[in-house]
Amino acid sequence: MTNSKNLNFRNRFTELGPEFYQAKAPDPVTDPYMVDYSPSAAQLIDLPPGEEENKGFLDRFSGNCPLEGSQPLAMAYSGHQFGSYNPRLGDGRGLLLGEVQNQKQEMWDIHLKGAGPTRFARGFDGRATLQSSIREHLASEALHGLGIPTTRSLAIIGIRELIYRQKPELAAILVRIADSHIRFGSFEFFHYTGQPKNVKKLLEFSIQNYYPDIAQESDRYRIFFQRTIQCTAKLIAKWQSVGFIHGVMNTDNMCITGTTFDYGPYGFMDRFVASHTPNHSDMHGRYAYSQQSDIGFWNLNKLAETLVPLVSAECLGEEMKQYQPTFNRFYREEMGDKLGLAILDSEFTQLVQKMFHLLQDQQLDYTNFFRFLADYPDSSNPVSNINGNDELRSWLNQYLELTQREGISHEERKVEMDSANPKFILRNHLIKSAIDKALKESDFSEIKRLRIILENPYQTQPEIFEKYGIDAEHYAQDTPEPFLSQQTSCSA
Repeated sequence: MTNSKNLNFRNRFTELGPEFYQAKAPDPVTDPYMVDYSPSAAQLIDLPPGEEENKGFLDRFSGNCPLEGSQPLAMAYSGHQFGSYNPRLGDGRGLLLGEVQNQKQEMWDIHLKGAGPTRFARGFDGRATLQSSIREHLASEALHGLGIPTTRSLAIIGIRELIYRQKPELAAILVRIADSHIRFGSFEFFHYTGQPKNVKKLLEFSIQNYYPDIAQESDRYRIFFQRTIQCTAKLIAKWQSVGFIHGVMNTDNMCITGTTFDYGPYGFMDRFVASHTPNHSDMHGRYAYSQQSDIGFWNLNKLAETLVPLVSAECLGEEMKQYQPTFNRFYREEMGDKLGLAILDSEFTQLVQKMFHLLQDQQLDYTNFFRFLADYPDSSNPVSNINGNDELRSWLNQYLELTQREGISHEERKVEMDSANPKFILRNHLIKSAIDKALKESDFSEIKRLRIILENPYQTQPEIFEKYGIDAEHYAQDTPEPFLSQQTSCSA
């Protein structure tokens, strides 16, 4: 263990040269204070328990006191946003402090979101709202709890400054930890500005630092793209399985390591509506739940275009043909786990297809349906009036027939299914409750409780609820009617 004053910084990204970034120190802030801190994320960089209670931690991670060994920089990138190329992106309010090498020899990026304007800020103030920081903090830790690759949130640090969006807002800094901050849009920036040498330079850097096992391969560029396809397909399959909707899958929000990246108007599926998008700006549903797999394919094609000078278009096209089968395989396995079924044949396929029709037609809660199913036919809390619902009863009978050929007991199936289907997800009304307490009462306790509950979302955790004197069913219940299919903005 170490403390935040003596982190083992390395700064490999600076080796790429000034074309790739702007060197800039964080802007000082007024009276920083702790909103929430993730001890789980802190372990990634060997910070000891209680480190967040040190005044030095706040000063160092708010930007008021330089972190020894760090070399803060704003990364250059561009990207396709809602299908249209935008050349004017880059880290407008974020700074990569550098990488910390932990005792396991793992490298983790440390990034401040909301650290002041950079040359990429496009006239904006370079700050983040407290509200959006809470949303990203909770989502990062929630997806990690679900076993989905994601950036992590070490801390939210509040600052005594008002910033202006549609109205005056409290400001904050989010301390993000990630395996990489290299985006599809990082390659696009150099491709569209006619800098093929820097595309190659970035590609070599990415291989050396993230896939060193292929560094000596003659076709390493193709293998790199192949692996990016695989990890992207696997990531989106996991999103789909838990009902997570990213909301803004622009190419600048896609990471080469297949990590969930940049949380804005995200959401989790409530009552199942395949066409739902949580982004109120997404009027045409480009980033809806049902479109996420196709958008992954589209984004990978845009990355492929930047690599054509280094890998033939024919080879890249052959690799792209593997995306859909790869996604289908991962998704099929995820759904098998959720249903407690290992025989994934044509009968399984028919069952799943009917299930999604049933979920949408019957307006069933996506998450709680699977928890109910793990108990069925012994469940005392059915998701619907089964006796009066011929379609649901027929499907359940078909499901039980398939479970019987698995050769495991009901008890064993329940254990397996409960380990694949969360009891708790980050629902809209839970986020709102935590944000309201923070903004209106400066009470951050609900943020902490939510984070702790969502660290182990598959477990009932009675000790947690007893400790805080709260009702577990409040956090596990179907989303209340007023919050169903809620949409939000990138800054909310």
